[in-house]
Amino acid sequence: MVRISAIFIAACMVLIAGSIGVVVYLRFGFTGAESALVALGTLTALAVYNAIAARKHDRLEASNQLANLARGSGDLARQLAEFGRRLSAMEGKVDTVIDRALATAQPLAAEIEELSTLVKQLADSVAAHEAALAAEHQPIAAPTAEVPPAVNGAAIVAAPEPAIAAPAAAIAAPAAVAAPLPATPAAPAESADRKIAAFAGLDRDGIIGAITKAIDASKIDLYLQPVVTLPQRKVRYYEALSRLRVDNGELVAAADFLPYAEAGALMPRLDHLSALRCVQVVRRLLLKNRDIGLFCNVAGATLTDAGFPKFLEFMEANRAIAPSLVFEFTQSAVRAMGPIEYESLAALAELGFRFSMDNLVDLRVDARELNERGFRFVKAPATLLFNRVGVVSTDIHPADFSDLLGRFGIDLIAEHIENESMVVDLLDYDVRFGQGFLFSPPRPVRAEALQGGVGEPREAAAASLQVGSDHTGPSGNLTRLARAGMRRS
Repeated sequence: MVRISAIFIAACMVLIAGSIGVVVYLRFGFTGAESALVALGTLTALAVYNAIAARKHDRLEASNQLANLARGSGDLARQLAEFGRRLSAMEGKVDTVIDRALATAQPLAAEIEELSTLVKQLADSVAAHEAALAAEHQPIAAPTAEVPPAVNGAAIVAAPEPAIAAPAAAIAAPAAVAAPLPATPAAPAESADRKIAAFAGLDRDGIIGAITKAIDASKIDLYLQPVVTLPQRKVRYYEALSRLRVDNGELVAAADFLPYAEAGALMPRLDHLSALRCVQVVRRLLLKNRDIGLFCNVAGATLTDAGFPKFLEFMEANRAIAPSLVFEFTQSAVRAMGPIEYESLAALAELGFRFSMDNLVDLRVDARELNERGFRFVKAPATLLFNRVGVVSTDIHPADFSDLLGRFGIDLIAEHIENESMVVDLLDYDVRFGQGFLFSPPRPVRAEALQGGVGEPREAAAASLQVGSDHTGPSGNLTRLARAGMRRS
């Protein structure tokens, strides 16, 4: 295209020069040679002008291209500078995270090293005792029977001696909310005869009347059992458990009096009282630890009771603690829920409260539906996960149950953990939380934690709970446990 344009311009210049030569020859009387010179001069002038004009145009176009290139280079330089700044900021954040991780890991490593030293000393001490007993021709079984209470958490809880039971309480139960254990702690599971003995001489109506009287007199004691992280064993949540205190001072576990309370339609009143106390306890706990949580058991009948609007109004007044208070329902109650119960759950979920399901008899759960209803926790007995209770097989292997729930934002909590071997097996099942007598039995809430309002000074509230000193981390608890074992041996 450029070539055709140049030919056309050259032809035009020749035509113009020739025309001028002819004009001067015919009009002005120039000779042929003179006319040819005039035409040649005109052609030369036109060629010089065209060259100058073309060069000027090329210079202007090159100048524009150079300007565009300069602007592009400037934008690229600015983008590179911004990228360098962001990269420097990211490197600074990575260095900070690494420093924090090292600062957190170093004390733990020191504690573990100290613990290994103490365990080694404990083993040497036990070996010395065995050698001494063997030298005196006594059975070796005697000292080995005393070693587990100092090392195994389940044995510690069941041990009748105060010197051995104290470290077990220090593993997970808070001195903050729970009162000191008696000098001789009760066994993890009392006999049924002793529990029912509190209702001796009473028929069904008499037992219901006694429960009604206890609720009216606020003789329902609140006990807390910790839920710990695995394998760190750091207290993350507590479960509130009810104990009925009868006139003769006997305590009746919830599993024994709740059937009578359900028969007497007393569950809504009992849940209202428990919720009130749970709110008081949560407010006290949050003064010291903002990451703590509390499970509060609620019956399905409470969701359909005529007094539920008052319950909902009370929860709305305390919606500030919603992230730390979890309402817990049994699996049978969840399966029996209908439209009214779902509407009540939705009202609580709108306030920010979360839900948990416990008392599982099988692993047939719809994780997607639970998530949509606001459930964020599922509690399953450890024996059920290990398939040691003879339950009917399900579509999912128990080892994959935690992953299934995790895909829908639900945490699995293994409960009724009674020995260390269960903990080891649960780690293979990817279970992150555990609860049971191995870590601590349920302990009563201090009376001062249920008295007064939440507007008291922060120092006084913290002092009444005494949270934190015994729950700074798993390594500290394990070290104290090993030291107690050395003293025992």
